[in-house]
Amino acid sequence: MNQKSAQGMKRNLTEGSVGWHLVNLTLPMIWGVFAVIGFTVADTYFVGQLGTKPLAAMSFTFPVVMGLGNLAMGLGVGASSVIALAIGTGDRHKVQRLTTDSLILALLTVGISVIIGLATIDPLFTLLGAPPDLLPLIRDYMEIWYIGIVFMVVPIVGNSALRAAGNTKAPSIIMTVSGGINIILDPMLIFGFGPFPRMEIQGAALTTVISLAITLIASVVFLHYGEEMISWQIPRFKEVIVSWKNILHVGLPAAAANMVVPVSVGFITNAISAYGKEAVAAFGIASRVESFALIVFIALGSIIGPFVGQNWGANKRDRVHRALYLSFLFCVLWGCVNAAIIAAFAPHIATAFDRNPEVIAIAATYLTFIPISYGGYGVILIASATFNALGKPIPSLTITIIRSLLLYVPLAYLGSCFFGLNGIFAASFVGNIAVGIGSFIWTQKTCNLSLVPGH
Repeated sequence: MNQKSAQGMKRNLTEGSVGWHLVNLTLPMIWGVFAVIGFTVADTYFVGQLGTKPLAAMSFTFPVVMGLGNLAMGLGVGASSVIALAIGTGDRHKVQRLTTDSLILALLTVGISVIIGLATIDPLFTLLGAPPDLLPLIRDYMEIWYIGIVFMVVPIVGNSALRAAGNTKAPSIIMTVSGGINIILDPMLIFGFGPFPRMEIQGAALTTVISLAITLIASVVFLHYGEEMISWQIPRFKEVIVSWKNILHVGLPAAAANMVVPVSVGFITNAISAYGKEAVAAFGIASRVESFALIVFIALGSIIGPFVGQNWGANKRDRVHRALYLSFLFCVLWGCVNAAIIAAFAPHIATAFDRNPEVIAIAATYLTFIPISYGGYGVILIASATFNALGKPIPSLTITIIRSLLLYVPLAYLGSCFFGLNGIFAASFVGNIAVGIGSFIWTQKTCNLSLVPGH
């Protein structure tokens, strides 16, 4: 790798205005995350036009789809952490080796996941509370989705490597193109416009697979030609093992943390299923809208890791402190604005997805109150990304376990007993606020973060 390539790859995150870097890195990611979540919202919207039953069936797939996506993101977090630290220390050969080996590891993970997934569709979704009449629809969706999982996992890891190099524009472009293709093909394959057959819920799955295939190709092209981060040399087996060990040191706890979330969502979906298909459909709508509302937090969380990693690797701790102070302050302020906007339009948002009055009422209730806690969730994302970037994944895993399994799930079942469906929703609110405060305190102590800007 020549000197010019190395300088471009580093993106100078260890120099210049901290605030400007955060804005410059986050803005492209906002659009990229917007595109990805936009196409999941589009899936929900178009499938919702088929009726409450198909919408409920797809809502049952959320925990599994989220689980495998989060597994891939865990590997991406591990790759991003070690790559950013390697960039910060200037070890260019190690950057190439880690990037390449992370992609190989992702491919192996895909193969295992597909085999297990296809063999467990009916028992797994029965366990999640899906009634027998929804299983055929769920099977139609997941059989196609599982086959295309390779197109999801590899780009997630590849885009994490690009972000570690400070390049958020390329992942944003990749995600935007993918989202655009998905939104265009969704109505064609679901409803059968023009030469396309009417595939209904299978069409939604196939559209997702096609759009993700585009991201795989684009991600590899950017990594190889744009950043020169891929090594085509056959490595020594011992060298690959060392890379995988470094990646998995952060990646396994990060993946475990990410897997905890869909597991908890699975428990919550099961609890909500006791209130009928309308409640599950409403929760599906609210979850999709919630993902959309959290875009800015997700984008900021995805870039804070590379920024912290490069500057920590270069031993510029004051820049890390400044970045965390600005990020936490932003989460609180933007969380308040976000909540006010969503609460004002909650019923109208729900109506856009389903005309069933019961579904609208339940979704609107969720969207009126839960967004108040989004600022706390943003703090959790920033804290988790910071710990992973520092090569300390256990605190991040602990935060997730406390929020999802020790607070959210038990409080949801307790709330259901005393307050019904609203008690389940309230558990999410309590978990976000309580763990958000705890995450801030833990990060402050770990990084010696001052509450006074510039100190």
